Amino acid sequence: MTDASKVALVTGAGSGIGRAVSLSLLAAGYQVVLAGRRLPTLLETAALSGEQQGRAFAVAADVSDPASVASLFAEAQKRFQRLDLLFNNAGTSAPAVPMDELTFEQWKSVVDINLTGVFLCTQAAFKWMKTQRPQGGRIINNGSISAHAPRPFSAPYSATKHAVTGLTKATSLDGRAHRIACGQIDIGNAATDMTTRMAQGILQANGSLMVEPRMDVQHVAQAVLHMASLPLEANVQFMTVMATAMPFVGRG
Repeated sequence: MTDASKVALVTGAGSGIGRAVSLSLLAAGYQVVLAGRRLPTLLETAALSGEQQGRAFAVAADVSDPASVASLFAEAQKRFQRLDLLFNNAGTSAPAVPMDELTFEQWKSVVDINLTGVFLCTQAAFKWMKTQRPQGGRIINNGSISAHAPRPFSAPYSATKHAVTGLTKATSLDGRAHRIACGQIDIGNAATDMTTRMAQGILQANGSLMVEPRMDVQHVAQAVLHMASLPLEANVQFMTVMATAMPFVGRG
């Protein structure tokens, strides 16, 4: 199957990493379901794809809501005959405050989107990929450097990203019998709106503030495209792509 006949679904496709990955998939010939909470930003992503715009299908959806996820996948299945790739990218974080100052609502919001949302989309994709013919497909989860080493005051984000790693492994195992491959990309300091504060100075484990280098988000998009381009007989289980000089190895 060529990239031109493949279908991908990207969550959080309206900005940042999700937008960059969506545009790279479209440029490679994929048909792409652009999912996110805000339809106008999804339509902006589609417009940015230029001549590939006709292969972009924008659907407003909240990944933390089971009914919304069900509707998203129903619309995608109505539009396309199959699903070859799910990129679980949608995510959020809580304010960087001491753990004892977090509210339950702040904790729950991060868990609902970063973990439950990944599960709900994975479950829907798994059911589709398991029953379609030819059987199978690929799921790529957006993890984080924080799936390995937390930043100060990041309990909800770090906890959910560690949990996504467990979900990646479980999906990879359960998918073996159905030709469903699952991998995870752990990203460090991609230059998006979410990492602007790193260029201004961000809190380190020793209490100091340090400006951290960032990398072009296109490097992330190309890494995801490489993972997606492999035949289902091969899988990148985990990949780390990061700004070379950022504090990760030896962090803290």
